[in-house]
Amino acid sequence: MIFYRLLFTCLHALLLTWRASPYRLVGSVPEAERLVPPPRREGSAPALWIHAASNGELTAARPVIAELARRLPDASLLVTTNSRTGRALAAGWGLARTSVRLAPIDQRRLVRTLLDHLRPSALVMVENELWPDRMLECARRGIPVLVLGGRMSEKSFRFWSRLPGLARPILAAVRWLAPQDEGSRARFLALGLDPTTLGPTLLLKAAPGDSGLPADPPADRARTVLAASTHEGEEAAVLSAFAALRRAHPGLRLILAPRHPRRRDEIEALIAARGLAFATRSRGQDRDPALPIYLADTLGEMDRWYRAAGLCFVGGSLAARGGHTPFEPAAAGSVILHGPSLENFAAPYRALDDAGAALAVADADGLSRALAPLIGDAAAQARLAGAARAALAPFTAQSGGEDFFAALSDLTGLAVQPG
Repeated sequence: MIFYRLLFTCLHALLLTWRASPYRLVGSVPEAERLVPPPRREGSAPALWIHAASNGELTAARPVIAELARRLPDASLLVTTNSRTGRALAAGWGLARTSVRLAPIDQRRLVRTLLDHLRPSALVMVENELWPDRMLECARRGIPVLVLGGRMSEKSFRFWSRLPGLARPILAAVRWLAPQDEGSRARFLALGLDPTTLGPTLLLKAAPGDSGLPADPPADRARTVLAASTHEGEEAAVLSAFAALRRAHPGLRLILAPRHPRRRDEIEALIAARGLAFATRSRGQDRDPALPIYLADTLGEMDRWYRAAGLCFVGGSLAARGGHTPFEPAAAGSVILHGPSLENFAAPYRALDDAGAALAVADADGLSRALAPLIGDAAAQARLAGAARAALAPFTAQSGGEDFFAALSDLTGLAVQPG
């Protein structure tokens, strides 16, 4: 802990120096939120601090956050995130009595000042965000820490296992934790989590199980491929597969939705280098059926793209990022294709693959071969999408959300209204 605090004190000093520099990046004002606390809260109404790493975690937690705002009509909510894109996403929700900021550097003085100003009744952490000073300072003040959909991968477990003197006090600060899966449950316990603090398994990104196709699906849906939440390196593979397929299927369309919109210029260059015509969402251009590619580089619209495409390659799975959610494309009636990196949703993807309800690919050639027989075949797409919803149904039937609200009420004394 001494070394950890020394590291983050040095980081704090470097950021203060950067902030004062005349050479700092234009448009970096939100970065100051990492160093400056929110305004001091007036009055005695309750407040909650909710933290999620970035876009994916925020999107997963949005229903819970919105429900908190509804069930606690007198409370204010502070949502913090590590990324500027996540900040923009959450700010765009416009939830009542909810403010959004970049999370403070996990440095003891900054954390203490934030807690002094906010005076939260609880800190709610989403998935795998375990920050030592943040959690220890809450514990010191008697502020309960709750973890929603806690994820502890094998890689993270090996890291924390080498630091037992840090892991144990952090986990001792947790008053309630709903693990994402049984593997995470076992690893949290092995690191020293008190078994009495464990709640039920809660997979936040499990969307409602059978919403099916939109009432009026687009006419070209069966000939449209969505590459969802792609990372660096994946766009090149998707574009290579798409270019190869277009020679046999000239009516094929691609919606390319990168995980990070800031990569727009880089991705536009990749598309242009292949001589393919495209339109870009962030430039105010609408999707044109006459153009083969639409770069959907905006936040908060992914559900729209899922419903526009009968075939969906889920990103973060060819790149070593652990894969993104299969639940949303399945709920929208899209066929799921994925790469080998699936650690974030290992159990759901295992269920999909065991049922033959998803298509595994290893590279651009594999993606092209998997897509080819399905292009334009709406009936085959519907069969695979239905099998995917059936395979994922056991995961979407969980009821851990109500346990969270009950635990929050028990630990804080807040009058959480019933659902």
